Amino acid sequence: MRIRIALLCLCLALIPSIAPAGPCATPASECPTAHGFYRVALPEGAEGPVPAVIYLHGWGSSSAVLMKNKPMLAALAARGYALIAPEGIRTSPGRNEKNWAVRDGRDYERDDLAFLAEVLDDAAAHGIDRDRVLMAGFSRGASMVWDVACHAPDMARAYAPVAGAFWEPLPERCQGGADLFHTHGWADRVIPLEGRSVAGGTLTQGDTFASLKILRAANGCETEQPDASRIEPGGHWRRTWSSCSGGRIELMLHPGPHGTPNGWLERALDWFEARLAEG
Repeated sequence: MRIRIALLCLCLALIPSIAPAGPCATPASECPTAHGFYRVALPEGAEGPVPAVIYLHGWGSSSAVLMKNKPMLAALAARGYALIAPEGIRTSPGRNEKNWAVRDGRDYERDDLAFLAEVLDDAAAHGIDRDRVLMAGFSRGASMVWDVACHAPDMARAYAPVAGAFWEPLPERCQGGADLFHTHGWADRVIPLEGRSVAGGTLTQGDTFASLKILRAANGCETEQPDASRIEPGGHWRRTWSSCSGGRIELMLHPGPHGTPNGWLERALDWFEARLAEG
């Protein structure tokens, strides 16, 4: 009997353990926080804390959709970055479209400034370098990035919104300066550069140039005019405000409609790494 028990124990020991996957085990896993969840994809073979892009999806999308963006994941991993994808809140009960609690004059069930802060704090426990985080986002997510940059500028090291700025009522002032790389389509009619009224006139997208003016004041920029302007191959128009005591501002316009232009991620990371190098 003892021999049979010993053989059984030996056989069981040879069977690979099958433990349930814990939170954040894969890019598809939900990482829970106190007020929601996020997903994270770390570069393969990462050792020590790694830099990260936390990306806020657009209205109606989700973190799961973002984690299926293989070109983005591959581009980030190739440069040693993780991707953090927080999940927005439901647009309304019974619907699965996701939104962000942008400061647009409405009340929301969640404080997304607090939620995103807890996401980054939790991500730091899963291998993210808290001091090398670029917060980016698209459309409605980009507007949330602007809100964070203005009202909690120390949450991330820098910000890179695409096709979205403040909503009205515009903030009178920001809590401090921030490094920000804003990208927008010249032909964008969903969120035009000048903004527009939506929802039957009850909500108004803010003017991108007004948003930049508010941030220039917060950054202590010496002039309203950019310190440098150039046109890159492919029709990208770049304007840089560098003579600012509180942070650098970069505006990149492209000729396309509402969307993320080709080469955006590489340009944003180049800009971010230059800011890190400058201290």
